[in-house]
Amino acid sequence: MFLQQLINGLTLGSVYALLALGYTMVYGILGLINFAHGEIYMIGAYLGIVYLGLFTVLGLTESHLLLSLFFVFVLSALTCAGYGMTMERIAYRPLRKAHRLAPLISAIGMSIFLQNYVMLAQGSSDKVVPHLFSAEAVLGTHFPMSQIQGFIIAASFLLMAILHFFIRKTRLGKAMRATSQDKTMAALCGIPIDRIIAITFIIGSILAAVAGVMVSVYYGVVNFYIGYVAGLKAFTAAVLGGIGNIPGAMLGGLLLGLVESLGSAYISTEFKDGFAFLILILVLIFRPTGLLGEKGGDRV
Repeated sequence: MFLQQLINGLTLGSVYALLALGYTMVYGILGLINFAHGEIYMIGAYLGIVYLGLFTVLGLTESHLLLSLFFVFVLSALTCAGYGMTMERIAYRPLRKAHRLAPLISAIGMSIFLQNYVMLAQGSSDKVVPHLFSAEAVLGTHFPMSQIQGFIIAASFLLMAILHFFIRKTRLGKAMRATSQDKTMAALCGIPIDRIIAITFIIGSILAAVAGVMVSVYYGVVNFYIGYVAGLKAFTAAVLGGIGNIPGAMLGGLLLGLVESLGSAYISTEFKDGFAFLILILVLIFRPTGLLGEKGGDRV
């Protein structure tokens, strides 16, 4: 029982971690909470259904399941990258020098707009995804991890490792870190600030799209408001780890998934969503900087 809930928590936490990375990257660069990030995740889930349906009609999911899934992830990520870049250009860039409250209101408005846009385009009823993976444990009864759980955990950790390497070792990652520390000085050094911010939104949107496709395949049900609660939980994970801190976002997402899974199993499933927000309240009271946050330290 405990091992099963541990695996469930790691699976859920991996999704939260990918979402939290988008929040923490944008905050690290702009000092802005992108409340529309959860809707990009929701759009990614719907795109997963659309592209899976396309490959199923073509007969590719039965003969080449993994290859089909790979292209589903790639196409969904590219589409959501376009959404993220457009959202930054329309909703946030014109307000970059405005009062801090203005982009926050714009983010909430963009969230509501995307929810209603998807509801009108896809309908208000739930969309069902066919089960593609076997529910049997991969390594037998002693280690009850299903194929889809193993896939989600492995893919999430791989993406987080690639992102960490990208931020720390590549030239573009160093430009992102310089922009997060001092945008004015970074611009004086020749770093294209607008391009770096747009790339940050694109990367965050790609991670959200991957998380959305994972959830659609894992749970098998998608609706237009799944991004709202998932976005709030991912924001909680980012705050838990230390908002603006990439390793903190990874840690916060995994811890939140474990707490939610174990709390649902051993306390009550009725308070499943309440555990996340209880953690948010406790963190804000006792450690506002998060587990890995630094007082006035560097972000990203």
